[in-house]
Amino acid sequence: MSQLLNILYVVAGVILLFGAAVFVHEFGHYWMARRRGLKVEAFAIGFGPKIYGWTRDGIEYSWRWIPAGGFVKLPQMVTSDAIEGSSENAETLPPVSPWSKILVAFAGPFMNVVFAFVIASVIYFVGLPVLVNPSIIGYVDPASPEAALGIREGDRVVEVNGKQVNSWQDVQMTTVLARTNVIPVTIERDGVNTQYQLTALVNETLGWKMLNLDPRDHPQVIDVLPDSAAAETGLQANDVVTSFAGIPIAGKEQLISLIEKRGGQATDIVVQREGTRLALSITPRMNPEAKVGRIGVMLGSSTETVYRVQKPGPTPWAQVSDVLEKTYHTLSALFHSKETGVGVKDLSGPPGILAMLAAQLNTDFRLALSFLVLLNVNLAIINLFPIPVLDGGHITMSLYEWIARRPLNVRFVEWTTTAFAVLLISFMLYVSYNDVTSRFTVFKSMFRGDSTIEASPGDQPAEE
Repeated sequence: MSQLLNILYVVAGVILLFGAAVFVHEFGHYWMARRRGLKVEAFAIGFGPKIYGWTRDGIEYSWRWIPAGGFVKLPQMVTSDAIEGSSENAETLPPVSPWSKILVAFAGPFMNVVFAFVIASVIYFVGLPVLVNPSIIGYVDPASPEAALGIREGDRVVEVNGKQVNSWQDVQMTTVLARTNVIPVTIERDGVNTQYQLTALVNETLGWKMLNLDPRDHPQVIDVLPDSAAAETGLQANDVVTSFAGIPIAGKEQLISLIEKRGGQATDIVVQREGTRLALSITPRMNPEAKVGRIGVMLGSSTETVYRVQKPGPTPWAQVSDVLEKTYHTLSALFHSKETGVGVKDLSGPPGILAMLAAQLNTDFRLALSFLVLLNVNLAIINLFPIPVLDGGHITMSLYEWIARRPLNVRFVEWTTTAFAVLLISFMLYVSYNDVTSRFTVFKSMFRGDSTIEASPGDQPAEE
């Protein structure tokens, strides 16, 4: 029952929060259009067939099935008939000044920015859970180039490509967005910083550049294969391996390497099971094809996702500035795709955005609010691109009309608007397809609650 209630909570929250972002954008257009005396025919959240709708004062309000945005139907503006439908009354209405068109088009993105600051202000007062994941290095393969440079387990990554990093998420994101695969990395040991030139390799699963450095944690048994050495020994799912062959284990790759070398040899293995330390003996079985030892388990990470609440949270300006910086680096990586490897395939469509919002909401509502700040700022930026169909396209065409003192050719506007509408829809379908096929793990995390939120020191109860 509790799981069902959690699913309903997440679904309702996602609909409310994503709908709010779309609503404030379209409300900006609607409010400014009414202020400037434009005729409004429809106000819709979403596209496609109507889920629910009603008409008031000659305006049709509706909620639609495709959650990819929304629209305000303004027959006196240059709009996309391919998306919003044509207007039979457009020719009988008086013309609108270019200045009014610019204000109406700009009002949508502007409202998204205002909404982002409002949400950021709420976060400042309620606090923000910050991921606790220090960038401490785990196992380093003695045969690796990193080991040859002198990098050791326990070292801490403090800077990547000239940017300070505080977590493994920072390390990975900065590496992905770097324009070269040879990256300057500063590593701290005993208070002394040393810079290395490390080579990032493309991860075959993700398709992104990653440093050959692993976080320090203990591997965890995810599943035990039947009739395997692990099953015979009594290993169980959720066992955490802390030692193998008398060697402390600091990472999954280290454990795999040790197992492969112990084929046919009885070996001591120490695991943590529900808080109890167990010492067992296991004999890895030799794989006849690979000629290496195997014990028959699926391994994962024992590291629990832990957040610590920062209260008060970051200032609204700091939050929005952080989003702007991330957006800039992401766009820069896209424009330099050959150097970074980041392409359109790595962008998220509505399914991916909704899944990420759901995952954040399922962890903590404050994380969902923080994601909403990012979403609103990005909606504003993207909509200001000077592309027909988007608000930036309306502004660009209105500026031309203002400067040239005459509107663009109607046929040209219709052709370009329809063409870009088709391209936009095709693009949305493409990234949505990638969301569903390539990011299934994000969808799996939507309703999982395997994170811990720690109170900030000021919120801790006093000891008696």
